[in-house]
Amino acid sequence: MPQVKARTLRDRSVDELRQQEETLREQIFKLRFQKATGQAENPQRIALVRKELARVLTVLREKSGSAGETPAR
Repeated sequence: MPQVKARTLRDRSVDELRQQEETLREQIFKLRFQKATGQAENPQRIALVRKELARVLTVLREKSGSAGETPAR
């Protein structure tokens, strides 16, 4: 999975970002489950997906207009 830059995330709509957030959360769940059962091929991938999710959430917060607001999950 290639790393997505925040610059390209800022070009996406809020709906696309929320969809990507949901997808990344599902990926993290699946990867953690694989790690717990010993089936993980690349355990370091969890950290990469978490960083990607953080980028998406950061851009969503920027687009919301207020740093104090948290986006709906």
